[in-house]
Amino acid sequence: MTDPVELTQALIRCPSVTPEEGGALVLLQDLLEGAGFTCTRVDRGGVSNLFARWGDKGAAKTFGFNGHTDVVPPGDSGLWSVMPFAGEVRDGEVWGRGAADMKSGVAAFAAAAVDFVRETPPDGAVILAITGDEEGDAKDGTTALLDWMDEQGERMAMCLVGEPTCPETLGDMIKIGRRGSMNAVVTVTGRQGHSAYPHRAANPLPALAALADRLASEELDKGSDHFDASTLALTSIDTGNTATNVIPGAAKMMLNIRFNDHHSGSALTEWLRGEAAEVAGRFGVTIDMAVKISGESFLTPPGELSELVSGAIEAVTGRRPALSTTGGTSDARFVKDHCPVVEFGLVGQTMHQADERVTVADIEGLAAIYRRILQDYFAV
Repeated sequence: MTDPVELTQALIRCPSVTPEEGGALVLLQDLLEGAGFTCTRVDRGGVSNLFARWGDKGAAKTFGFNGHTDVVPPGDSGLWSVMPFAGEVRDGEVWGRGAADMKSGVAAFAAAAVDFVRETPPDGAVILAITGDEEGDAKDGTTALLDWMDEQGERMAMCLVGEPTCPETLGDMIKIGRRGSMNAVVTVTGRQGHSAYPHRAANPLPALAALADRLASEELDKGSDHFDASTLALTSIDTGNTATNVIPGAAKMMLNIRFNDHHSGSALTEWLRGEAAEVAGRFGVTIDMAVKISGESFLTPPGELSELVSGAIEAVTGRRPALSTTGGTSDARFVKDHCPVVEFGLVGQTMHQADERVTVADIEGLAAIYRRILQDYFAV
């Protein structure tokens, strides 16, 4: 049997801070090739990715796992109780950067896949698509793998992303979709002047304040069948002005919108620009806006895939998971264009924190759930 806890420790000891590979994908490739997987490095734009398939290309029944081995920087090591890349086991927990997000998830599905194909070779194929660019810009990670798969005729019929999804207890939540996310940088340009003579200047700040209030006060929607209400958060307002007697020539605001399936990124962009144009005309200033859409909202409707995963969770833990679309974005936003996708992984309460850690029992439980998913999928 492949020990998912020892594999998690080994992966944590690979310092794979985005975009450094750190040896994590080399370690996984060695493991998978030893179990009969055909492995291909799909590197693009300085990012390392790994595609691994057991079974025949083009098999009708093909189940895929997706995850990432890159991690965020550990920060000040003095804030940690252990060294961030030591992968120590202490008090029944595995500690280290990436323990929760998400080297344990990768270790669990790799171990489950290896043991499954060795002991009960299925009539079909198992695919692992592992990236080193989830915590970064995500331009050359899972998207590179999916582009390569399309070129090579590689297909997954279903996919599970192993991100942490459980708020409190292993098995309490599956993600069947995600809200869309977009950022906007708004620059209001007026005319600089002396604060004692405001009539000689065009102060951008009243216009910016009016636009900020207008946007922040808008109720985008009341939610939908599977999503909470969309939200708009102002994240920064700045002029760069350090003088108390100078009206600034320009002011900048940043905002983030998390939106549900009532909206699209393009429609929200059009709304933002319309609101900005009205305020600009009213105040006699110029407003420019740069928008970046990180991902659209998506939903994998409850059905065959969510029932497969829910059934495996219940069989292992006795717990029936909630089906949720809460949280931020993940690489599932790319996979959803390839095949039906859901997310299920560990409790993520300490991810990105100092002293990031997960319990040994949860890693073992997750591997057991992933193996049960494979067993049930190929048994049908």
